[in-house]
Amino acid sequence: MIDTFLFDLDGTLLPLSMERFMKIYFRELGIAFKDIMPPKKLFKYIWSATEAMIENVEYKTNEKVFMDHFSNLINDDINIYKKRFDHFYDHEFLKVKEAVSSMPLIRKSIDLLKEKGYKLVVATNPLFPQKAIYHRIKWADLNPDDFLYITSYENSHYCKPQIKYFEEILEKINKAPHQCIMVGNDVQEDLIASSLGMQTFLITNYMINRKANDINCNYKGTYEDFYQYVRELSPIITK
Repeated sequence: MIDTFLFDLDGTLLPLSMERFMKIYFRELGIAFKDIMPPKKLFKYIWSATEAMIENVEYKTNEKVFMDHFSNLINDDINIYKKRFDHFYDHEFLKVKEAVSSMPLIRKSIDLLKEKGYKLVVATNPLFPQKAIYHRIKWADLNPDDFLYITSYENSHYCKPQIKYFEEILEKINKAPHQCIMVGNDVQEDLIASSLGMQTFLITNYMINRKANDINCNYKGTYEDFYQYVRELSPIITK
């Protein structure tokens, strides 16, 4: 019996234009770091360190993988950059909110799931620090306290679409795959959870299907369809 919902963030809980998000994100990063590194070099190093996180299969936090890789590239004091990243996510990053759209049905769906007794998890690809993820949760008119667990690059050791990413979440929340459903908009990154035996719901409003794969999921539909699905769920009966 399903009693726990895992939600992707960008394009799922948080409706946004990923193209506009990335444009503003890198624009503001370039401005924030321009006195210590040229923007093109910064972007190249960030992409390289991000790829290192995605490809990592060792039991290291994504934060450590990113910072170790980035440190090797800059050949400079990494602490200077850590402080600058920290400041960036407190301030300039907030401008990325311009890429976000409003979707009241998300708030209504989350409220209804909580009312019915379901556990909720933010299963976003943990490429960002916790503070950046918390900002985006709040932009969706949600509260981090709504969720049992939230992945970030500080607490995660793997990334989507690695199956170890989902295995780690299940271990952290003490749930079996058959107790969970993964809700996301990315065919490659989110539906892979089904290989563990987890049910999946594909949100189609901002669907990503990079490889034009066949779509295999238990449920598929718009935000409206998902809200209707939630409305029809039976409440969790606790003993």
